Amino acid sequence: MTGTPRFGVLLTNLGSPTAPTPRAVRAYLREFLADRRVVDLPRLRWWLIRHLFILPTRPRRSARLYRKIWTNEGSPLLATTEKIGRGLVSDLTDTAGLLVPVEVGMRYGSPSIANGLRRLAAEGCRRVLILPLFPQYSGTTTASAMDAVDEAVSNLETTPEIRTAPSYHDHPAYIDALATSIRDIWNTTGSARRLLVSFHGIPKRYADVGDPYPIQCAATTKALVKELDLPPGRWHLAYQSRFGREPWLRPYLDERLQRWGQRGLSGIDVICPGFAVDCLETLEEVAMAGRRRFERAGGSAFRYIPALNDSSEHLSALGQIVTETAGGWLD
Repeated sequence: MTGTPRFGVLLTNLGSPTAPTPRAVRAYLREFLADRRVVDLPRLRWWLIRHLFILPTRPRRSARLYRKIWTNEGSPLLATTEKIGRGLVSDLTDTAGLLVPVEVGMRYGSPSIANGLRRLAAEGCRRVLILPLFPQYSGTTTASAMDAVDEAVSNLETTPEIRTAPSYHDHPAYIDALATSIRDIWNTTGSARRLLVSFHGIPKRYADVGDPYPIQCAATTKALVKELDLPPGRWHLAYQSRFGREPWLRPYLDERLQRWGQRGLSGIDVICPGFAVDCLETLEEVAMAGRRRFERAGGSAFRYIPALNDSSEHLSALGQIVTETAGGWLD
């Protein structure tokens, strides 16, 4: 890429351990669980829980799960996010004639958000557009990533102009990409009797004090089923990945799959629109453990519909979001 780019893009995602080992998972969890945005319990109480109960035991269990989904390229989340970055460069060049460098920065782990910003600065970017790969806004994800951006920017020698792409939970291009991914499967192998739309959960009290996440999850689901022209009864919304004893957003995915399996239901497709990239929570928790729970309870014909990942439709949607957010930077 020659010349000075008008701006650069920093793709942010959650992050991943560097290896499917207890040691690597422990390092990742130590950083993740220390984030006040993720767990807002009193610090001393949470420090004791974290260091006496979670970090001594959970890394070994989690490492076993990570080994089930690990690939020759490493972490699916990191490898695919990097593919999206490379694909976005090509999309912006082909569709908008823009030479825009794109870097990846993970909220936790490596490559970090700070390193991504430093790489963009080295490429001459004095303007940076932050694109969090979290379609639905939550303080636990998007806001946390922006905390890391603010901290990293404060340590740069030259402060770039920063813009942040808004949540794109109901962006027409994103909804169209989701609907296309479902139709492609249904046109090839037939549609399921029910579409279960699953999102990562958050504690209910976070929503009670103003986190818009469940409102945006509902809006995504409403727009998607409208695009697919699905009648009531053919689609359902659920939340997964709850942790701890306090109430999280309901209905819970695992309970719904158990109940449906006990009723002997057949023909369920599960899609997770809150995950831009397939990762542990989709590949293991839903596609493997969710299927196992459903089938052992008596259900059949369970199918997981992959995340958008680096599909052309996804890259096109992200490219539109970038150019819309960049606005006057394109002049």
